[in-house]
Amino acid sequence: MPSDAPAPFPSTGAEPLALYIHWPFCLAKCPYCDFNSHVRDTIPQARFAAALRRELAHEAARLNADGPRRLGSIFFGGGTPSLMDPDTVAALIADARALFPPQPGADPEITLEANPTSVEAGRLRAFRDAGVNRASLGVQSLDDTALHLLGRQHSASQAVAALELARGLFGRISFDLIYARPGQAPADWRAELDRALGLAADHLSLYQLTIEPGTRFEALHRQGLLALPDEDTAAALYQDTALVAARHGLLAYEVSNYARPGAESRHNLTYWRYGDYLGIGPGAHGRVTMGGALHATRRHRAPEPWAERVECHGTGQMQDDILSPRDRAREMLLMGLRLTEGIAQDRFARRTGMALAQALDPAILAAAREEGYLCLDETTDGTVLRATESGRLRLEALLGALVL
Repeated sequence: MPSDAPAPFPSTGAEPLALYIHWPFCLAKCPYCDFNSHVRDTIPQARFAAALRRELAHEAARLNADGPRRLGSIFFGGGTPSLMDPDTVAALIADARALFPPQPGADPEITLEANPTSVEAGRLRAFRDAGVNRASLGVQSLDDTALHLLGRQHSASQAVAALELARGLFGRISFDLIYARPGQAPADWRAELDRALGLAADHLSLYQLTIEPGTRFEALHRQGLLALPDEDTAAALYQDTALVAARHGLLAYEVSNYARPGAESRHNLTYWRYGDYLGIGPGAHGRVTMGGALHATRRHRAPEPWAERVECHGTGQMQDDILSPRDRAREMLLMGLRLTEGIAQDRFARRTGMALAQALDPAILAAAREEGYLCLDETTDGTVLRATESGRLRLEALLGALVL
């Protein structure tokens, strides 16, 4: 049996680093959202700008102790990053480029999430000038009734206007939609999705509405006041999504993400391919290689206590655990099987210290292959494990049984 003790871990200095920056503030808390987001009457812009820059410098010193890391991408997430002062965005981008110089000739992908309210859309040009080259808009729906149900602060017409503005400002744009909403029929979803894809995005993230603990929707669902489509309807909506997206030239490269070839999110691919990523800001997680080991890091979740820790200690970090081979194997399988491309056996061994076969239940693997849920393909790059389309529909249950 393989040991669970930390094994020598290969350096990832040759791989670009993904940087995630969390801005925790929102104008309002959406009833479906369980993200680390907080509503404040007044956002302390200067304090949190200084804290983010200080934490970034602190973590860069730790990471670069093993040799300089190269910057591959930055993602401003939240919360609502479009509530940030554009000067803060510009300063953080400049800091990141100085601390983790990109590979020569390889411009980092720099994404900022924004809501399509008129106020936030009006700041898109300033974010472009700050160095953002990819915008991700939280549209969620192009139906005003659905937007009201979802607690969004914008209208469908504002969403369309923001998308048209972003298309003229950024080389790449993405937007989010939520489906499997209460009462949503497949024909209605196909029409909404067709309209959305006609707005010429090169990347689309499509999320099934789920009931998350601690949210307003959970309370309504528990009281019988909110009902979601049944599993068969949700599966039909998912399958329709892939068909409509493909007609517009966007292919599923991950369970919830569709893109034109070459327009995939490089930042998110780092997560799914189990590369190194540094997360700073309240509640941010990371997986970073230091001292020959892969570290799982986590920051204090609450904004003000996080800022206090940064002001006192340079970092708001609350957790820094070295992951065992089995931990790494489990995480890489959970992330990598979401990808259409699957997991290359050789990379799996390099990143985890375990052979792929050691991490899987052989009986479940055989049954899943027999049912057509998983494939082991021989490619020019070696053996690849991947989930089929029908397997991705059952991924959560499949992974629960498959991964040792």
